[in-house]
Amino acid sequence: MDHSTTIYSFVAVIGDIKDSRLLENRKEVQLRLQEVLERLNENYKEEIVSRFLITLGDEFQGLLCSGKAVLDMINEIRMEMYPVRLRFGIGFGQITTDIRTEMALGADGPGYYRAREAVELLKEREKKNRPVLAELCLKMDEKLRDKEILLNTVFDLMYVVESGWTDRQREVIWDMLFHGDGQQNTAGRLEITQSTVQKTLAAGSYYTYESALRNAAKILGEIRDD
Repeated sequence: MDHSTTIYSFVAVIGDIKDSRLLENRKEVQLRLQEVLERLNENYKEEIVSRFLITLGDEFQGLLCSGKAVLDMINEIRMEMYPVRLRFGIGFGQITTDIRTEMALGADGPGYYRAREAVELLKEREKKNRPVLAELCLKMDEKLRDKEILLNTVFDLMYVVESGWTDRQREVIWDMLFHGDGQQNTAGRLEITQSTVQKTLAAGSYYTYESALRNAAKILGEIRDD
Protein backbone atom coordinates (compact mmCIF):
# COMPACT_ATOMS: atom_id res chain seq x y z
CA MET A 1 0.00 0.00 0.00
CA ASP A 2 1.28 3.48 -0.84
CA HIS A 3 0.06 6.63 0.78
CA SER A 4 1.18 10.24 0.70
CA THR A 5 2.67 11.93 3.69
CA THR A 6 3.08 15.64 3.82
CA ILE A 7 0.56 15.92 6.66
CA TYR A 8 2.63 15.04 9.72
CA SER A 9 6.06 13.85 10.65
CA PHE A 10 7.53 10.41 11.16
CA VAL A 11 10.55 8.82 12.81
CA ALA A 12 13.18 7.49 10.43
CA VAL A 13 15.75 4.99 11.69
CA ILE A 14 18.99 4.22 9.88
CA GLY A 15 21.38 1.67 11.32
CA ASP A 16 24.56 0.01 10.22
CA ILE A 17 27.09 -2.56 11.37
CA LYS A 18 30.31 -1.16 12.78
CA ASP A 19 33.54 -2.33 11.10
CA SER A 20 31.54 -4.76 9.00
CA ARG A 21 34.36 -5.34 6.53
CA LEU A 22 36.52 -6.71 9.34
CA LEU A 23 34.01 -9.41 10.27
CA GLU A 24 35.16 -12.92 9.41
CA ASN A 25 31.59 -14.18 9.28
CA ARG A 26 30.11 -11.16 7.53
CA LYS A 27 27.59 -13.16 5.48
CA GLU A 28 26.26 -14.96 8.57
CA VAL A 29 25.95 -11.64 10.41
CA GLN A 30 23.96 -10.16 7.53
CA LEU A 31 21.63 -13.16 7.51
CA ARG A 32 21.11 -12.87 11.26
CA LEU A 33 20.36 -9.16 10.89
CA GLN A 34 17.78 -9.97 8.23
CA GLU A 35 16.04 -12.43 10.59
CA VAL A 36 16.07 -9.92 13.44
CA LEU A 37 14.54 -7.20 11.25
CA GLU A 38 11.83 -9.54 9.97
CA ARG A 39 10.89 -10.42 13.54
CA LEU A 40 10.87 -6.73 14.46
CA ASN A 41 8.57 -5.93 11.54
CA GLU A 42 6.09 -8.48 12.83
CA ASN A 43 6.30 -7.68 16.55
CA TYR A 44 6.03 -3.91 16.10
CA LYS A 45 3.80 -3.71 13.04
CA GLU A 46 1.45 -1.22 14.74
CA GLU A 47 4.34 1.24 15.08
CA ILE A 48 6.02 0.62 11.73
CA VAL A 49 4.97 2.68 8.71
CA SER A 50 7.59 1.28 6.33
CA ARG A 51 9.12 -2.08 7.16
CA PHE A 52 12.75 -2.38 8.21
CA LEU A 53 15.00 -3.84 5.55
CA ILE A 54 18.67 -4.07 4.69
CA THR A 55 19.50 -1.47 2.06
CA LEU A 56 23.26 -1.57 1.43
CA GLY A 57 24.53 -4.89 2.70
CA ASP A 58 25.53 -3.61 6.13
CA GLU A 59 23.03 -0.76 6.45
CA PHE A 60 19.30 -0.94 7.19
CA GLN A 61 16.42 1.46 7.66
CA GLY A 62 12.78 1.70 8.64
CA LEU A 63 10.10 4.29 9.25
CA LEU A 64 7.93 4.61 12.37
CA CYS A 65 4.74 6.54 13.06
CA SER A 66 6.09 7.86 16.40
CA GLY A 67 9.03 7.62 18.76
CA LYS A 68 7.11 5.58 21.32
CA ALA A 69 8.82 2.24 20.69
CA VAL A 70 12.00 3.28 18.90
CA LEU A 71 14.35 2.63 21.85
CA ASP A 72 12.77 -0.78 22.53
CA MET A 73 13.27 -1.70 18.89
CA ILE A 74 16.86 -0.51 18.79
CA ASN A 75 17.64 -2.36 22.01
CA GLU A 76 16.17 -5.57 20.63
CA ILE A 77 18.36 -5.31 17.54
CA ARG A 78 21.42 -4.66 19.69
CA MET A 79 20.65 -7.56 22.04
CA GLU A 80 20.01 -10.01 19.21
CA MET A 81 23.14 -8.99 17.28
CA TYR A 82 25.60 -8.77 20.18
CA PRO A 83 28.65 -9.01 20.19
CA VAL A 84 28.39 -7.42 16.74
CA ARG A 85 28.27 -3.66 17.31
CA LEU A 86 25.95 -1.31 15.46
CA ARG A 87 25.25 2.41 15.26
CA PHE A 88 21.81 4.00 14.94
CA GLY A 89 20.61 7.38 13.70
CA ILE A 90 17.09 8.54 14.56
CA GLY A 91 15.53 11.40 12.60
CA PHE A 92 12.25 13.12 13.45
CA GLY A 93 10.63 14.98 10.56
CA GLN A 94 8.33 14.99 7.57
CA ILE A 95 8.61 12.56 4.70
CA THR A 96 7.95 14.39 1.45
CA THR A 97 7.50 11.42 -0.86
CA ASP A 98 4.87 8.69 -0.99
CA ILE A 99 5.47 6.02 1.62
CA ARG A 100 5.78 2.39 0.63
CA THR A 101 4.57 0.21 3.48
CA GLU A 102 6.52 -2.87 2.43
CA MET A 103 9.90 -1.16 2.41
CA ALA A 104 11.58 2.07 3.48
CA LEU A 105 13.28 2.55 0.11
CA GLY A 106 12.81 5.62 -2.04
CA ALA A 107 11.34 7.75 0.74
CA ASP A 108 12.77 11.22 1.15
CA GLY A 109 12.43 14.27 3.37
CA PRO A 110 13.76 15.87 6.57
CA GLY A 111 13.15 12.74 8.67
CA TYR A 112 15.59 10.72 6.57
CA TYR A 113 18.06 13.61 6.17
CA ARG A 114 18.25 13.88 9.96
CA ALA A 115 18.64 10.13 10.51
CA ARG A 116 21.47 10.13 7.96
CA GLU A 117 23.06 13.17 9.61
CA ALA A 118 22.91 11.39 12.98
CA VAL A 119 24.66 8.28 11.62
CA GLU A 120 27.37 10.38 9.97
CA LEU A 121 27.90 12.30 13.21
CA LEU A 122 28.49 9.04 15.06
CA LYS A 123 31.03 7.99 12.44
CA GLU A 124 32.85 11.32 12.78
CA ARG A 125 32.97 10.97 16.55
CA GLU A 126 34.44 7.49 16.20
CA LYS A 127 37.16 8.78 13.85
CA LYS A 128 38.12 11.42 16.41
CA ASN A 129 38.34 8.75 19.15
CA ARG A 130 35.98 10.60 21.42
CA PRO A 131 36.04 8.96 24.87
CA VAL A 132 32.24 8.61 24.93
CA LEU A 133 31.10 6.74 21.85
CA ALA A 134 27.36 6.22 22.15
CA GLU A 135 25.95 3.99 19.43
CA LEU A 136 22.80 6.07 19.11
CA CYS A 137 22.25 9.66 17.96
CA LEU A 138 19.06 11.67 17.52
CA LYS A 139 18.35 14.63 15.22
CA MET A 140 15.24 16.82 15.22
CA ASP A 141 14.00 20.16 13.96
CA GLU A 142 15.74 23.27 15.27
CA LYS A 143 12.73 24.17 17.42
CA LEU A 144 13.28 20.94 19.36
CA ARG A 145 17.01 21.51 19.76
CA ASP A 146 16.88 21.54 23.58
CA LYS A 147 15.18 18.12 23.67
CA GLU A 148 17.66 16.79 21.10
CA ILE A 149 20.66 17.88 23.17
CA LEU A 150 19.14 16.51 26.38
CA LEU A 151 18.30 13.10 24.90
CA ASN A 152 21.67 12.70 23.20
CA THR A 153 23.35 13.50 26.51
CA VAL A 154 21.22 10.82 28.20
CA PHE A 155 22.24 8.33 25.48
CA ASP A 156 25.91 9.17 26.08
CA LEU A 157 25.57 8.71 29.84
CA MET A 158 23.73 5.42 29.38
CA TYR A 159 26.56 4.24 27.16
CA VAL A 160 29.10 5.14 29.85
CA VAL A 161 27.18 2.91 32.28
CA GLU A 162 26.82 0.13 29.72
CA SER A 163 30.48 0.16 28.71
CA GLY A 164 31.40 -0.81 32.26
CA TRP A 165 29.29 -3.97 32.31
CA THR A 166 30.87 -7.39 32.54
CA ASP A 167 29.53 -10.13 30.27
CA ARG A 168 27.44 -11.52 33.16
CA GLN A 169 26.04 -8.09 34.03
CA ARG A 170 25.09 -7.53 30.41
CA GLU A 171 23.38 -10.93 30.23
CA VAL A 172 21.33 -10.31 33.38
CA ILE A 173 20.48 -6.67 32.62
CA TRP A 174 19.45 -7.35 29.04
CA ASP A 175 17.28 -10.25 30.18
CA MET A 176 15.53 -7.92 32.64
CA LEU A 177 15.06 -5.24 29.99
CA PHE A 178 13.87 -7.65 27.31
CA HIS A 179 11.35 -9.54 29.44
CA GLY A 180 10.50 -6.92 32.06
CA ASP A 181 9.00 -9.50 34.43
CA GLY A 182 11.18 -9.35 37.54
CA GLN A 183 14.27 -10.77 39.18
CA GLN A 184 12.81 -14.19 39.99
CA ASN A 185 11.94 -14.95 36.38
CA THR A 186 15.32 -13.68 35.17
CA ALA A 187 16.98 -15.97 37.72
CA GLY A 188 14.95 -18.91 36.42
CA ARG A 189 15.77 -18.24 32.78
CA LEU A 190 19.50 -17.84 33.48
CA GLU A 191 19.57 -20.69 36.04
CA ILE A 192 21.05 -18.56 38.79
CA THR A 193 19.75 -17.45 42.20
CA GLN A 194 17.61 -14.39 42.69
CA SER A 195 20.22 -12.94 45.08
CA THR A 196 22.81 -13.25 42.31
CA VAL A 197 20.48 -11.37 39.98
CA GLN A 198 19.96 -8.67 42.63
CA LYS A 199 23.71 -8.21 43.23
CA THR A 200 24.45 -8.19 39.50
CA LEU A 201 21.81 -5.56 38.83
CA ALA A 202 23.16 -3.36 41.62
CA ALA A 203 26.75 -3.69 40.40
CA GLY A 204 25.67 -2.74 36.87
CA SER A 205 23.61 0.30 38.00
CA TYR A 206 20.58 -1.33 36.41
CA TYR A 207 17.87 0.75 38.04
CA THR A 208 19.54 4.04 37.11
CA TYR A 209 20.04 2.79 33.56
CA GLU A 210 16.49 1.46 33.26
CA SER A 211 15.04 4.71 34.61
CA ALA A 212 17.02 6.75 32.06
CA LEU A 213 15.86 4.44 29.27
CA ARG A 214 12.22 4.58 30.38
CA ASN A 215 12.17 8.36 30.72
CA ALA A 216 13.93 8.88 27.38
CA ALA A 217 11.38 6.57 25.73
CA LYS A 218 8.53 8.55 27.31
CA ILE A 219 9.88 11.84 25.94
CA LEU A 220 10.43 10.31 22.48
CA GLY A 221 6.86 9.01 22.49
CA GLU A 222 5.47 12.47 23.19
CA ILE A 223 7.46 14.39 20.56
CA ARG A 224 5.52 15.76 17.62
CA ASP A 225 7.62 17.50 14.98
CA ASP A 226 4.72 18.89 12.92
